[in-house]
Amino acid sequence: MALSNTTKPKKPIISIQSSLATTLFFIVLFTIPALLLLHTPTTSNCTTLSTQSKAWSGDLRTAEFAWNHLVFADATPPPVKLKIAVFSRKWPIGSTPGGMERHAHTLHTTLAHRGHQVHVFTSPVNDISLTKLDNPTVEDGPILSPIIHCHEGSEPGRWRYNKAWEQFEEENHRQPFDVVHSESVALPHWLARNLPNLAVSWHGIALESVHSSIYQDLARRPEEPISPEFNKSLHGVIPKVLNEIKFFKNYQHHVAISDSCGEMLRDVYQIPSKRVHVIINGVNEEDFQEDSRLGFEFRSTIGVPQNASLVLGVAGRLVKDKGHPLLHEAFSKLKNRHPDVYLVVAGAGPWGQRYEDLGSQVIVLGSMKPSELKFFYNAIDIFVNPTLRPQGLDLTLMEAMMSGKPVMASRFPSIKGTIVVDDEFGFMFAPNVESLVAVLEAVVAEGAESLSRRGKACRSYAASMFTARKMASAYERLFLCIKNETFCSYPRF
Repeated sequence: MALSNTTKPKKPIISIQSSLATTLFFIVLFTIPALLLLHTPTTSNCTTLSTQSKAWSGDLRTAEFAWNHLVFADATPPPVKLKIAVFSRKWPIGSTPGGMERHAHTLHTTLAHRGHQVHVFTSPVNDISLTKLDNPTVEDGPILSPIIHCHEGSEPGRWRYNKAWEQFEEENHRQPFDVVHSESVALPHWLARNLPNLAVSWHGIALESVHSSIYQDLARRPEEPISPEFNKSLHGVIPKVLNEIKFFKNYQHHVAISDSCGEMLRDVYQIPSKRVHVIINGVNEEDFQEDSRLGFEFRSTIGVPQNASLVLGVAGRLVKDKGHPLLHEAFSKLKNRHPDVYLVVAGAGPWGQRYEDLGSQVIVLGSMKPSELKFFYNAIDIFVNPTLRPQGLDLTLMEAMMSGKPVMASRFPSIKGTIVVDDEFGFMFAPNVESLVAVLEAVVAEGAESLSRRGKACRSYAASMFTARKMASAYERLFLCIKNETFCSYPRF
């Protein structure tokens, strides 16, 4: 990739009385989940569109299902080469980037390979010497990787949108951008409202974070006190939701990464339907493929016995909101009844040592680079995602399915409506220990051979929905539509 390096004290948090906290807790507990359920489709878009997607036609802006269902001519050169500005708080130059960074890198690298001129405005990188590389100009010929503009600042990874905005204005004055893409609120709404050609991708919104906070608190043990952070979030979360509803309208186009998020933006946040577009994230299909030989060798390397009857896998940050309190307790109950069942944990965080304390049936690999995850996925029989965060969609679910593995996941609207749309793809459980244990027992009873057949179906579905090519093609068509309304008609070319 090419790089460029152009050159208030907080208000005190008001303490709330325990009675108020309790009242707010029950208001949120019973009303918000009900609201979420009211706006969850009773039938899956995926099942109803799977046989009709190629026949659908009309204005793409009226489509309330994921654009991933549609077929775009990604094998041919785009009809127009676009100049695209991207605002991203971070860019994944480090070895273990986060999910949003990986998404941004995959999407915009793919668009650059398609011939579009992509400029990424982001925070300083860890290795300052990288910013001293010569930055090729457009006149040098096609640029098949994004041009990275790291704004000024001494602290790597610290986002200063005002500095990035200055760089954007300078480049936009030189040659105007056809479209501007903001990853979530990287570009504040008071600047975004002046850009009619802007699209913002939502990887999580405040209304969904309410749901997450509730389930994180419900996951605590009876003897654990309510965390101070939870009380603080109760005090501020409803005003935050209301504030979002008010300022979201300042963004011209909204990209939801799940069907349920799209419904919330339309029905709760009151964004006009023609300004909300559902495009599911994708992963590099070359990086995640089914390879049993690779998996067998990796099992041997990490110490999984040959007589293991079943190998479960979990990957990501080992923190509370990813559901590790649930999986830790559930597997501690399961392992004694099934001594030949193993759990492989890929990731780093506070729960790593606790998993190791469970004994030899748990193998903790630590943090893994994205390029190493293909070994992990091929070594397991089923992937477990016990997340307590309904917002967004973990890329790990898509990576596992692309690798030919079925999944076990929390029963949240985003996952149920977009990922596990067919019972054949895996299992879902309520985000509590009892439900997870019951599903784990069902998986053990089914066995590795049956799970392998499920994995074939997962691979087929994921290859049709969750590839980087599919995601980039959908974004490309949206960006073309923003530039010229004639491209909003589907199919057109």
